[in-house]
Amino acid sequence: MTPTSPDPTPLVRFLEAIRVERDGSPHTLRAYGRDLARLEAFLGERDVELERASLADLRAFLARQGGRTPATLTRRLAALRGFYRFLVREGIRPDDPTVRLAGPRVPARVPRFLEVDEVCEVVEEPAQQGWFLLRNRALLELAYGSGLRASELAALDRLDLDLEGRLVRVRRGKGRKDRRVPFGPPAAQALAAWIEASGGGSGAVFLNRRRGRLSTRAIHRIVHAAGLRHGLAGVHPHVLRHSFATHLLAGGADLRSIQEMLGHTSLSTTQRYAHVSLETLIEAHRRAHPHGRRRPEEAPEVKTGTDPGPEEDR
Repeated sequence: MTPTSPDPTPLVRFLEAIRVERDGSPHTLRAYGRDLARLEAFLGERDVELERASLADLRAFLARQGGRTPATLTRRLAALRGFYRFLVREGIRPDDPTVRLAGPRVPARVPRFLEVDEVCEVVEEPAQQGWFLLRNRALLELAYGSGLRASELAALDRLDLDLEGRLVRVRRGKGRKDRRVPFGPPAAQALAAWIEASGGGSGAVFLNRRRGRLSTRAIHRIVHAAGLRHGLAGVHPHVLRHSFATHLLAGGADLRSIQEMLGHTSLSTTQRYAHVSLETLIEAHRRAHPHGRRRPEEAPEVKTGTDPGPEEDR
């Protein structure tokens, strides 16, 4: 008779639910599993089971994690909240101790972006020569021309590109969602030159020297080297992505369209780019609002008199 395997623990079931129901990424699963394992070890010192932790236990655990960045603490809180909500949903415990658990305030960071002339230099004149030059130019043109993440660029296959329609299909991007993103003629031309030089096939778009798929790390190195070539330190794929969004907004694109192209789940994430276009927004208001074009000297004359007006105006 074959012995039956023990039932999975609530922690294992929670992580499996994250993977199946929310299609959580391997990175999220590792991070949540690590955070909850640390909590379990901490509670073990107090002789408290993971499923029975109180609000005081959780506060003490978070206090011990001092010195962490607000973003790390926010992620850790998300793991705790998700786990205890899962326990309530599954009927394992009646209450959620994280309801009154306050998190740190994460300061809004201004995304770094390049000016138009800077980004043109970087994408049009990358580092390296020959075969690698064609590849790097195509990579950089598409990164800036479509705002794709480094991981999304690395995952692209030839079948994902529509050079005639100038569209790229992003399969299971961040959040495991598919989307289609347009790109311009410079990216289409650079991609066509690269594909012709590297040969046909339906495999990876961007190849390494061994003709394998280019890694995300290698893409970071290529972008960084292209920035250094033009005296720009600290340029990485997300800087090109931020530049893509910033220049679209400055050119008059609406935030909803930019959100769709970037693959953001929340519009609030896309709104980070609004700060860089105050002058553009002012000019748009002047052009579009009925009273936006009126100069102070054109304002209607205000009549003065003894009549104070209706009572509610006083």
